[in-house]
Amino acid sequence: MKLWSDSFEDGAAIPGDFAFAVRDAATKVRLSANKNPHLAWSEVPSGTASLVLLCIDGDAPTDGTNVNKEGATLPASMPRADFFHWSLIDIPTTRNSIAAGEFSQNVTPKGKPATLHAPLRHGINDYTSWFAGDQDMAGDYYGYDGPCPPWNDERIHHYVFRLYALDISRLELEGRFTCQDVLQAMHGHILDEAQVIGTYSLFE
Repeated sequence: MKLWSDSFEDGAAIPGDFAFAVRDAATKVRLSANKNPHLAWSEVPSGTASLVLLCIDGDAPTDGTNVNKEGATLPASMPRADFFHWSLIDIPTTRNSIAAGEFSQNVTPKGKPATLHAPLRHGINDYTSWFAGDQDMAGDYYGYDGPCPPWNDERIHHYVFRLYALDISRLELEGRFTCQDVLQAMHGHILDEAQVIGTYSLFE
């Protein structure tokens, strides 16, 4: 199975239009267009009943004490963990691409709704927990919300867009679910997978 994007080259920087935020000289960062990137795939294996797409940043700092703190820098060597930016499940095998901006346009305070045309379903991403204590932004962030690494992070973040071919047409998930829930529900049903990686940084 192959996966690629016309929005960025594999291993190269993701343009700011596909990010949650971009660098700003006066305020450090400002909100961006937050469009989902174009993605396309081919060579789906025989027996595939549905597809699942995840976007994962594996470079998120595990200690948020100095995140975006003036006068502090997050060293590249500090411990890191996954931050999930997108889960799209029950993708029919008749589909072989996602258009740029098809599922996300601009930042939506308090998060985008879950509603999609069946059979497609979106899970919540990790901005849901990140903004939980912010009165202006708290909510359920469904679907895609793009890169916004700490502006004081020395480490370049890598965003893995990973497509899974499954042997079932619908994941056994109901209601509000997370990307971790998706990973657990897929266990034992993955026929193949492919990925494309983009990088992003707000560090100057």
